[in-house]
Amino acid sequence: MKIIAMIPARYKASRFPGKLMKDLGGKPVILRTYEAALQTGLFDEVFVVTDSTLIFNTISEANGKAIMSKKEHECGSDRIAEAVENLDVDIVVNVQGDEPFIDEISLKKLIHVFKEDNHQEIDLASLKVHITNKEDIENPNNVKVITDVHNRAIYFSRSVIPFHRDTYVEVNYYKHKGVYAFRKQALLDFYNTPMTPLEASEKIEAIRYQEIGKQIKMVETSVESIGIDTPEDLEKAIKLIAQNGQSL
Repeated sequence: MKIIAMIPARYKASRFPGKLMKDLGGKPVILRTYEAALQTGLFDEVFVVTDSTLIFNTISEANGKAIMSKKEHECGSDRIAEAVENLDVDIVVNVQGDEPFIDEISLKKLIHVFKEDNHQEIDLASLKVHITNKEDIENPNNVKVITDVHNRAIYFSRSVIPFHRDTYVEVNYYKHKGVYAFRKQALLDFYNTPMTPLEASEKIEAIRYQEIGKQIKMVETSVESIGIDTPEDLEKAIKLIAQNGQSL
């Protein structure tokens, strides 16, 4: 089973433009992420796939592997699917480009799903985090997920799911983390299917996989990732790098 990591790297982030090329302890954020993914030892190969010649050149000049997107893409799955279409690979793990502090434990759990899936019934694996704070549960920026008894996703929504009608019944709420591991064919099927109505309504790409019949195994994690979405996040990341004794 050949397992690779793909790091989609779009330069023009809406909330923090150019964040992937910001300096983080003497190296751009995207290069930090790339090197961290390599250092896990979990992958046969690691690639950055990008729409930016600046990012492409940065990774290439560091002797890394980078792929230029040929088209404009709405989401990370589309960008990755185009890149892997002609690659000999079984499992593709989507590593977020703005998360240089790799959550190795959770990535191992995602990969393990496919190693024990002897009948190849699972198309994707993704992460969920238990949430209890009322504001987190009701926040539409937090995508919630409900699963069946086998931890396969039933639905994703920005609304509160499940609805807690009978308050004496204990209910657990889970936030979806947008970290995926895919079978290659699931990615290609997604790529070759137009955006579906529910996906368009919720703006959640996982729903398209469900609408075309893909099985998504959810894996619970307690690790909250450290992403760089704002200049303030970058400052925190710089301090963390310094605390870990890496050069500035």
